Amino acid sequence: MGVLEIIATLGGMFLPPVFDFVKKKFLKPSSDTPEATMSALATTNPEVLPQYMAAMSGWLEAQVKFFNRDVVGTPSTWVVDIRAAIRPVCTVLCILALVADTIPGLSALDQGTRVGMLAIIGNWFGSKISAGAD
Repeated sequence: MGVLEIIATLGGMFLPPVFDFVKKKFLKPSSDTPEATMSALATTNPEVLPQYMAAMSGWLEAQVKFFNRDVVGTPSTWVVDIRAAIRPVCTVLCILALVADTIPGLSALDQGTRVGMLAIIGNWFGSKISAGAD
């Protein structure tokens, strides 16, 4: 295994958890949230709170419509399942291709392809590490 493969694998595994740690540790969340604004309005200017709530609900509804602009109706379960399976299936296929690459006579992967596959595998495992840290 070359140096690039090691760097790609370890980088893919440890960069997502390190990034999440740094983001949570050093970047403080903004205190300017809709909930904080509603709380301030409720105590200081309660007569404008209903207008603020209506504006916020309209804004959130517009965001949802924009996000779902290409979805008509509710997607069927098989579509949702296929979308959820794409990343794990790609990871498994990368593992199988790398295992097949170790068999004499089947070694057809160049270094760039191996680096990419190891980065995909490492990133998937790294996202599982950072998800488990929450």
